Parts: sequence; structure tokens; C-alpha cells
Amino acid sequence: MSFTVAIVGRPNVGKSTLFNRLVGKKLALVDDTPGVTRDRRPGEAKLVDLRFTIIDTAGLEEAGPETLEGRMRAQTEAAIDDADLTLFVVDAKFGLTPLDKTFGELLRRSGKPVVLVANKSEAKGSDAGFYDAYTLGLGEPVPISAEHGGGMIDLRDAIVEAIGEERAFPEDDDEAETDIDVSGSSFGDDADDDFEPEYDETKPLRVAIIGRPNAGKSTLINRFLGEDRLLTGPEAGITRDSISVEWDWRGRTIKMFDTAGMRKKARVQEKLEKLSVADSLRSIRFAETVVIVFDATIPFEKQDLQLVDLVLREGRAAVLAFNKWDLVEEPQAVLAELREKTERLLPQARGIRAVPISGQTGYGLDKLMQSIIDTDKVWNKRISTAKLNRWLEGTQIQHPPPAVSGRRLKLKYMTQVKARPPAFMISCTRPDALPESYIRYLTNGLRADFEMPGVPIRIHFKAGENPFEGRKKKR
Repeated sequence: MSFTVAIVGRPNVGKSTLFNRLVGKKLALVDDTPGVTRDRRPGEAKLVDLRFTIIDTAGLEEAGPETLEGRMRAQTEAAIDDADLTLFVVDAKFGLTPLDKTFGELLRRSGKPVVLVANKSEAKGSDAGFYDAYTLGLGEPVPISAEHGGGMIDLRDAIVEAIGEERAFPEDDDEAETDIDVSGSSFGDDADDDFEPEYDETKPLRVAIIGRPNAGKSTLINRFLGEDRLLTGPEAGITRDSISVEWDWRGRTIKMFDTAGMRKKARVQEKLEKLSVADSLRSIRFAETVVIVFDATIPFEKQDLQLVDLVLREGRAAVLAFNKWDLVEEPQAVLAELREKTERLLPQARGIRAVPISGQTGYGLDKLMQSIIDTDKVWNKRISTAKLNRWLEGTQIQHPPPAVSGRRLKLKYMTQVKARPPAFMISCTRPDALPESYIRYLTNGLRADFEMPGVPIRIHFKAGENPFEGRKKKR
């Protein structure tokens, strides 16, 4: 059984830098501005031969429970309670502060094992701060440099000593599970063009939650989890890092990504907000289904429409969630208006699923999850070549391709080249001459006849090979 380690300390001592060093990736946002991290971020750490779960936390500050800093501190204290070991990071370059001593006393009272870490020990003049750390009464500090990777061997030894070798190095019971069953491998899915694989209801699903600032994304995820896992509040822009959480819905593992609110590009000026938006974009590309959260009291802002368009251009499955439905005074009239606007303003996502919800009360969350599953099924859909060619023949009979420069275009053959999202290839004459209006006609026909609402559909056109091309004409 692995163990869990929480990294705590006052703001700007290098906790997120150490977190990134241990997980081997730049997952947490790092900036010189104090208080960048606000939520708990878990990760899988590797330190020499140690494997454990690491949790990055917000900087510990003294503040009232109703303030943003107070709510951040409550998240950090929850991480300490859940962890088996705490890394208490102090700044050896700057030296100890009264906050360090206050929170050192808090960690002593917690009764959990603590490893005192003196970060930035490579800096000139850090010796005084390092020796001053002894006064905290938490044992010998471990001098490290999270920025440059110095002192990691000493940190590994200190963790093993604090947690115990039995806990640090559990017996490996995974050897019996190393045999991999390849009988159900999907490598040969494309070998049979008429094969339509069934949707795997047990496969874990990655879902990203995006939207404008203060649309209620973190509140929505907290309601799904049934606990205050993510920091929320009336302030806009609380979330900065993209935080992933896992939970089960009707026996299926769902991995949800909470993201920072994305404003108009012209308004994003600060470096920290640019980093947050870039992290949100990475979450969209990593997810399978993306939920775009609208504020039902002020829906369909220009930024909302741009976010939907962004998700579709990235090829992700999209679902709309009209949040704060508990604040709507005339639900039936507003719902009819929202449906009309959805069809009119999002023609590129015809049939997209839109669900009224309330993250505050929990209204509509089961319906939202079912819409996510249904949309993911469509996103993974495969259609046999035989069905596609019968459809293509009937479509051309009903509405033949137009003639360009006096010569009629011919669509000869069609097949699906990939799923996630569905992409098709049509062999035809003069593909460059096919007008956009006819491509839209084919796309809308595919969407309607094969029941693929709300997902991006790609159609590629390819000229058929001419066996006589390149040969000299005989006289």
C-alpha cells in the first residue's frame, strides 16, 4: 500500500516547484507571485526508489474562515488530515517568519510525521536560515533546492526514516498481474470495415469542466463529489490550476478536470492568468468530453460561444450545462428561449445536448451525467463501410452534387477512417471543386441519419487514382 505526502508551508517558499520536481512534470503553476496555488493538487511522485502520492497545497496564512485566504487554509488543513506524512517547507534564503513558527506548532499538534525541508539552500547567505530552522523543534531540516534538484537523496532518506521502511517499501503484489490479455486488443479494429465495435461502458471517462469566470464550475464538481473538495466562493477567478478529481458514477470511474475561468483573450494581460488559461486549454485537449458551463442568468455571451467553437475545433465531444437554474424565475419560458438560441447560435453543433442544472442545489446533475455518457458514445461511434456507401448512394440520388465548369462531380466511395471524433473519407472526382454548401449538406445528413448530434464530424475528400495517369498518349 502506498502512502500520501502533503507539502505545506507559507506562501512563496517553493512548494509547487518541489511538487513539479517530484512528479517529474510541470503540472502545478509556478510564479514569483505569492499565493498562486489555491486548491489541493494530487500527483504521483517518484523520488529515487520511492513511489507515493504527493499533494500540493495553498500557502498557509492566518485569516478569518470567511475570507478567501481562510478557505484556502481550510483546504490545506484537510490535506494534512488526509496525508500520512507532511513536508513542511521553509525558505532558507529568506529565513523564518512568525508564520513559520505558528504553523510549525500546528503541525506538531497534528500528531502526523513531519519532515522539515529547508528550500533554496543553494542561495548565498542561506546558512543562517537553515540553522534557524532548528528552532521550530521539528527535527533536523533537510537542505534542498527544488529549482535545481539538489538534496533529493537526503529528502528521500528523511521520508523513509519518518514513514518507516515497511510503509515506504510495501511488498510488490503486482507480479501476478503482469500477464496482459491481448485477446481483446483493438489494434485490428480497422481490419474489418464492416465491424462496428460496441461502446465500453466500464472504461474510465475523462471530462473537463470549462466556462467563463464565476460560472459555478468548482461548485458543480463539489456537488458531484458530495464534499468541499475544491475552493469556491463569490469571488471571480478563484481557480487557477486545472485540478483533476476522480469519483464513481453508477459503477464507472469519472475523472473530472476543474479549470480556470477563461475570459476574452484581449482581457487576459497578467502572466499568471495566461498560465491558467494555457493549463485549461491543455485540459480540453486531454479530455474526451467537455462540459461548457453557462450562467443561466446571463447565457450566450460572446465568450460562451467562442468556448463551444474552441471545443469543437479541438475535436472534443461537447455538452452544455446551464448552471444557476435555481435563480431563474420562469424556468419553462427561459428553457424554450435557451433551446431556440442554442439551435440558432451554434449551427456547427446541431443537436448538442444542453441541460439546465444547479451546482448549488444538485438539480439536474444525473441528467447532465447521462448526457455526458450519451455524447461520449456518439463521439466513439463507428459506422460500417457498407452502410456508409448505401447512404452515400441514396444521398446523391436525392440531391446530386452540383456541376462545376460544366462537369458534374461524382462521389464514388466512402469509409470511416477514425472515431473520436468521427472522421470519414470520400473518394471523388475533383475534390477541390466541391463547394462548401454541399459539404455542409453531407455533414448534416450524416449527423441526422446516423444519430450523431453535438459532436464534430470531419469529412476528407480524396481524388480517385487514375491508372492511366502519367502514360504517354499513343497515336
